[in-house]
Amino acid sequence: MTDSLIQFQQDERGVVRLTLNDPQRFNALGEAMLMELQQALDTVAKDSRARVVVLAAQGKAFCAGHNLKDMATHVELAYYQQLFASCSRMMLSIQKLPVPVIARVHGIATAAGCQLVAQCDLAVASDQARFATSGIQYGLFCSTPSVPLVRNMPIKQSMEMLLTGEFIDAPTALHYGLLNRVVPAQQLDEAVDALVDSIVSKPRMAIRMGKELVYRQREMGLESAYQLAGQTMATNMLDIDAQEGAQAFAQKRAPQWQR
Repeated sequence: MTDSLIQFQQDERGVVRLTLNDPQRFNALGEAMLMELQQALDTVAKDSRARVVVLAAQGKAFCAGHNLKDMATHVELAYYQQLFASCSRMMLSIQKLPVPVIARVHGIATAAGCQLVAQCDLAVASDQARFATSGIQYGLFCSTPSVPLVRNMPIKQSMEMLLTGEFIDAPTALHYGLLNRVVPAQQLDEAVDALVDSIVSKPRMAIRMGKELVYRQREMGLESAYQLAGQTMATNMLDIDAQEGAQAFAQKRAPQWQR
């Protein structure tokens, strides 16, 4: 529907495109936007045809985070707790999806919008995009955005963004580790499509198992991480596509994936 805050498209390859569609409010993560985005992610999680998600946005901004004007009209602890819990649940859903999520960032991403970029598995940005955790400018430290930010970027660079609220440009965000690629604006879709094509050419099961493993082992000690990674690889090798890949390697031919 044209009035939906999230536009949902899926092609025959299983490429899902979720587009934030509230340009007048700079795609702010209000209650309605969070609810629709959560519903879209839940739909993808249940769809065995899905292979990759591209998260994009309409309008000048990618996402301006929470709307402080709206938040100022609900001066209640319970309201704020519920709002941030809903946002955190949505962010965690991105990590828990069995398919990779690519942020397509064409404009500014601030506060929870910057958090959204950091939470995605991959991020490609236009050279015109800018990023900030700007809550501190208004007396609100970006606590929840800090969670994925410090897991993407070095701590001193993260702290500078969080403590000053100042913008960084796309090349700086790339240097800090927030982004995978920065390209001229007219090449943004081409760069995103290149990542999509590479991902969908790989077996879905291996991608699913690998994504889950990466995030789980990151929170573990070294020995536990190796144990989990070894078990994951052993299980992965029993999959029909991994067996096909091994045979193709031995026979010096291209693999023919079954799914």
